[in-house]
Amino acid sequence: MHVLSLFDGMSCGQIALQKAGIKVDQYYASEIDKYAIKVAKANYPDMIHLGDVTQVMPKSLPKIDLLIGGSPCQGFSFAGKQLNFDDPRSKLFFEYIRLLNKLKPKYFLLENVRMKQESQDIITRYMGVDPVEINSSLVSAQNRKRLYWTNIPFDVPKDKNILLKDILEDGITDRDKSHCLDANYFKGGNLKSYFEKHRRQLVFSTDGMCHVGDADFKGHDAIKRVYHPDGKAPTLTTMQGGHREPKTYIPPMSWRKLTPLECERLQTVPEGYTNHVSNTQRYKMLGNGWTADVIATIMKGLKDDNIL
Repeated sequence: MHVLSLFDGMSCGQIALQKAGIKVDQYYASEIDKYAIKVAKANYPDMIHLGDVTQVMPKSLPKIDLLIGGSPCQGFSFAGKQLNFDDPRSKLFFEYIRLLNKLKPKYFLLENVRMKQESQDIITRYMGVDPVEINSSLVSAQNRKRLYWTNIPFDVPKDKNILLKDILEDGITDRDKSHCLDANYFKGGNLKSYFEKHRRQLVFSTDGMCHVGDADFKGHDAIKRVYHPDGKAPTLTTMQGGHREPKTYIPPMSWRKLTPLECERLQTVPEGYTNHVSNTQRYKMLGNGWTADVIATIMKGLKDDNIL
């Protein structure tokens, strides 16, 4: 089977095909990020990189059996400015359509974020199939809802009951599933973003200390601080003069972002798969990547459809 992957990133498609037990004769990939290409080539040295998707010419390729891709989603994402097809990155979807129409593969798969119904309907019209929404939480410890347009027959994966605490190297968490990884996770997180915006997953120390906000009354900052009810209260002290109520002693809070290894586990890629580049680049490509086990579930449908 010959596969063409557009917007291939670190090549999660190959991981998924391998997990699904699908034999690939040749894997062609279009990608421009040099760090993602480095990781992909380190793990799959026989793949053929084609560069910029706008320069991929059908005449230069053999018969393609499977076309896959996740076109850039920044214009569609509810977390962004929602420029939709006015965002030049999201316009690259039409490069996928160009090659889909020219190559006419037997099978295709397109992945993207949840978006406004208007944009979703446009993509559906071009793809000719309705999307299936799958949350990565079924196969991993991450909440990551994505849409999949495909003509591969498959069943939605069953819940593996994997919890965030199961994949941590150390520390504790206050939730069962991680917030969705994004490409900016390398910047780290803060408590306001974590608790109010539900993004940038944090891991806490075993003492349970976690400052979540400030009370709305006058006084020194130290006495305004409010701690998560599932954590432990800081040590209480008394003071003479100044403020009438007992003071709260605030020791240093202990929290951290997920490690690259933990992010690999959330995306169900092999441990150490991305360790060929800096941690910053690892976080970026993992945030942009696919949850491999979701794609593997879809790819297993190729076996059921007797392609092999």
